[in-house]
Amino acid sequence: MGARRVARSGGPEAQSLLPPLSRRALLAGAGVALAAAVTGCGGPAAPTSPGPLRVGAIPDQDPEVLQRLYGAVADALSGALDVEVEYTPVTDYAAAVSLFRTGDLDLVWFGGLTGVQARLQTPGAEPVAQRDIDQAFTSVFVVNAATGLAPSDDLTALALLRFTYGSETSTSGRLMPAWFLREAGVDPQGFPGGPGFSGSHDATLALVASGSYQAGVLNAQVWRSRTEGGAVDPAVVRYAETPPYSDYHWLLGPRAAERTGVPDLRDRLLDFFSGLPAGSPVLELFGAGAFVPVQASDHDRIEEIGRDLGLVS
Repeated sequence: MGARRVARSGGPEAQSLLPPLSRRALLAGAGVALAAAVTGCGGPAAPTSPGPLRVGAIPDQDPEVLQRLYGAVADALSGALDVEVEYTPVTDYAAAVSLFRTGDLDLVWFGGLTGVQARLQTPGAEPVAQRDIDQAFTSVFVVNAATGLAPSDDLTALALLRFTYGSETSTSGRLMPAWFLREAGVDPQGFPGGPGFSGSHDATLALVASGSYQAGVLNAQVWRSRTEGGAVDPAVVRYAETPPYSDYHWLLGPRAAERTGVPDLRDRLLDFFSGLPAGSPVLELFGAGAFVPVQASDHDRIEEIGRDLGLVS
């Protein structure tokens, strides 16, 4: 069966989803309502058929990039697992965590911090895999050329600049950079006028390029990808790179196997991701050489720092 990329509408959580409800979904919903009415009148209950695997991701890049990336993932997963796969875009990081917790998303590509948040809020959730590059991920601090700052490891020079992070719960765009700033003696909340939150790594680049902020931070993979593609404005200068940490990973919901009718779903997902051949379209789009197994304990440091900075309760 082919992949479908749809979204649903309705209550406050579902309103975080972007596209409107499809005609097919409307018909399916009408069928469910009719079946419920027949059962209520004494008729036999219809057997529950397996549902699609619902895939999501934190919106850390431009929507067009994400649609291309996770559309390819949905197509590849559907063919490999012989299940229907839906990719559902969401509007922000918090929505991804919330929709995973409620079971509206089964498999989500989270950053380190959002993955910890989602796992702690969803008992039974299981990490599946991460990219090889996520085992030692980094962030890049950038400045506007007008600041006159040359590349340096001295983060204290950033303290007096108008500064923006990415999303408030981004690991590479907020959590770990804030930690390294504090370790260097810089108050991560003490920038002139307070720090900004751009919402994504691409938005951070645009804001620093325009001069709206004099400095910012984003994940190193996006920085390198945009630089190699010639998409970084010359006004944006790489200033410093952080030490490595563990970051992005796939997280599987506790009810996904039962709902999709695939008892060994986690094992099959791990086999799929770890078995992708070098140069495959999915690996190319993810900017990785391979996917590798990941354990919850790999993000213990992220959880500890998140608690210390008040981002994990």
